Amino acid sequence: QVQLVESGGGLVQAGGSLRVSCAASRRAPIYAMGWFRQAPGKEREFIAASTGTGGTTSYADSVKGRFTISRDNAKNTVYLQMNSLKPEDTAVYYCAANPWRDVGGENDYWGQGTQVTVSS
Repeated sequence: QVQLVESGGGLVQAGGSLRVSCAASRRAPIYAMGWFRQAPGKEREFIAASTGTGGTTSYADSVKGRFTISRDNAKNTVYLQMNSLKPEDTAVYYCAANPWRDVGGENDYWGQGTQVTVSS
């Protein structure tokens, strides 16, 4: 069992920045950690992931060039730096982790979510 605790959400004006963090309780290495978001009335969508020991990153097209995912493998913590935020980035942001394979499939562990609100 892996517990994920997110922090760092909040309210920001359009064009501003926020950083959200997610710390995992697992001490052993985690293969993949990532971020998803869910806006009201919409399905949860993939935002970014960091996989493997080399930290290969991937991003949704909607956030490329604005968001940056990073990891501290020693702490099993993943961060999402969000710049040039837009009102359409408003959502609950969820951290996901999978000790053995890519996130976004079955058997992921999930955090409780943190609200990010971008005002226009």
